[in-house]
Amino acid sequence: MKKSVLSIVTFSLLFISYGQNQTIVSIYDHKEAFNPQFYPYPGNDFRSASGEPGPRYWQNRADYKINCTLDTGKHSVSGTVEILYTNNSPDNLKFLWLQLDQNIYKKDSRGSATTTETGGRWANAKFTDGYIIKSVLGESSGKSFTPKYIITDTRMQAWLPEALKAGGGKTKLVIQFEFTVPEYGTDRMGRKLAKNGWIYEVAQWFPRMCVYDDIQGWNTMPYVGAGEFYLEFGDIDFTVTAPADLIVVGSGELLNPQECYTAEQMKRWDAAKASDKTVTIRSDQEVTNPASRPKQASLTWKFKITNTRDVAWAASKAFVLDAAKINLPSGKKCLAISAYPAKSIKKNGWQRSTEFVKASIEHYSKKWSEYPYPAATNVAGIVGGMEYPGIVFCSAGASGSGLWGVTDHEFGHTWFPMIVGSNERKYAWMDEGFNTFINDGSTEAFNNGEFKEGGFFADPNSSFMVKYSFGDEMDGLYHIPEVIQQDNLSIAAYLKPAQMLTALRDVVLGKERFEAAFREYIHRWAFKHPTPWDFFHTMENVSGEDLGWFWRAWVLNAWRLDQTVKAVKYVKDEPANGAEISIENLEKMPMPVTVLVKETNGKEHKLNLPVEIWQRGAVWIFDVPTTTEVKEVILDPDKKLPEWDRANNTWKKKAF
Repeated sequence: MKKSVLSIVTFSLLFISYGQNQTIVSIYDHKEAFNPQFYPYPGNDFRSASGEPGPRYWQNRADYKINCTLDTGKHSVSGTVEILYTNNSPDNLKFLWLQLDQNIYKKDSRGSATTTETGGRWANAKFTDGYIIKSVLGESSGKSFTPKYIITDTRMQAWLPEALKAGGGKTKLVIQFEFTVPEYGTDRMGRKLAKNGWIYEVAQWFPRMCVYDDIQGWNTMPYVGAGEFYLEFGDIDFTVTAPADLIVVGSGELLNPQECYTAEQMKRWDAAKASDKTVTIRSDQEVTNPASRPKQASLTWKFKITNTRDVAWAASKAFVLDAAKINLPSGKKCLAISAYPAKSIKKNGWQRSTEFVKASIEHYSKKWSEYPYPAATNVAGIVGGMEYPGIVFCSAGASGSGLWGVTDHEFGHTWFPMIVGSNERKYAWMDEGFNTFINDGSTEAFNNGEFKEGGFFADPNSSFMVKYSFGDEMDGLYHIPEVIQQDNLSIAAYLKPAQMLTALRDVVLGKERFEAAFREYIHRWAFKHPTPWDFFHTMENVSGEDLGWFWRAWVLNAWRLDQTVKAVKYVKDEPANGAEISIENLEKMPMPVTVLVKETNGKEHKLNLPVEIWQRGAVWIFDVPTTTEVKEVILDPDKKLPEWDRANNTWKKKAF
């Protein structure tokens, strides 16, 4: 999902600060901060205590074959999905649960009922009838059956005639469905009327399997808007039949481009596959030319993507289309594609989209792990920003840093959660926050930092951001998205977890150890389902640090950091004998501290004190080998920490 811009937080910012002359009593509790009982359960055969998938780790599999038709007259999609479901669990399953996300757009849905009066991104301006389920058939062991099924809001339970056997049992469901594409689909899908025709962005469009895992069994939380998705992996083949004057783009590889493009467009398509520069496949001047589309009534576009959790697609006769080659570290190539209306061409507009897509994918592939799909498609439409495997939807009105930021963010989601398949319904900080963190590096790298200044993550430790991120009204990270207040989600799900990872890298572990551990986390849990505890275990075991104190402060609680210089004294009251400096932790969060001590003779001392100084209490006293009076003491001089009250970080020698 897209990142909210910082301006949305200003209206509710609470500037809470301590007066410089006010005596503050510390609320720090070292026994609570360093309580040894952190992990709720030991490792087992399914999930190792080291953070790795265990020797008996399992996850179920869902493979899909989907054929659908877009009716532009009714703005509807109808189709058939064939689901081959494999039960790799140790349990026999008497029933299956599926997600029916289109039902959120019904007037009586839970999502509609729980939308706040202020509306917001997930509110429905208009309603549809949700899914029309025309039939549900099944097949197991070569025998056909008609399952009894129950639809409850955005979920369907299908009962099997006999239990699906553990350890590899397979069953097939075939579902016929139809729905109306909502004009505004909770900022995740929908349709937009451009000058030259409707732009359809179609997602959450077919019945999909709920996840059955070793943590909870069936994960059946309803889809009510803010929480995103938790899905099984598998291979997906899908076709979209639409009027021939539309261009369709979708997740994965287009298998039949020669049937869908003109001869001239195929030449350009093939040229784009070999070009590092953007190649126009259909220009803005050609959009209104009937010769730019094959002369027939309809076309069927065929797509395939493997080892994926989902697919999405878009269609419009208004699309300008261009593409370029993406170079991957292994030597493999894939294709960056952009589809957008002519109106999106402006200064630093969508004509640069393919350049942005290419740079983003190449950066993350080199830095973290290789992009796994044959194409990466960016679509301009009504959706402000939303990610799906191999395709993302971004605002048609975006340009410049806004277009770079949303494009980079949505494709950053390829790694979290498209590759590392965490549970977005529960833990938004594990996909949105981790993604926001890696976006900072990508933005810094792109075109020598062209869009770095003023970005979302420009200065996370500024007084402005710290007061908001750690204010009394801010929600903590460890909440499901719907529990977090709407105005706080951009911080609690995006910025604050990115602040956390930055502090972990820059202050606690150092870049080398952090990146090794973070890269190993991606490697271990690629195309699997990690929990927060798997992440915690991995970061600790790979880096070699006990980080229970860190996770407790940043994730499980909404603690804040306020370290201060308490006093400066001299050994035997003589500066030449050295100084004794005492510092105090006023708030509940412990963190390492860097201290800069300046003497009146111009000499400086910089000390890096580990977090363990706070294990015995709120005050720490240490010696500095000064030879003259101390002129100034500064805590966190490089401003790497989210200090609540930076004013008390500095002690200065009084002038007489």
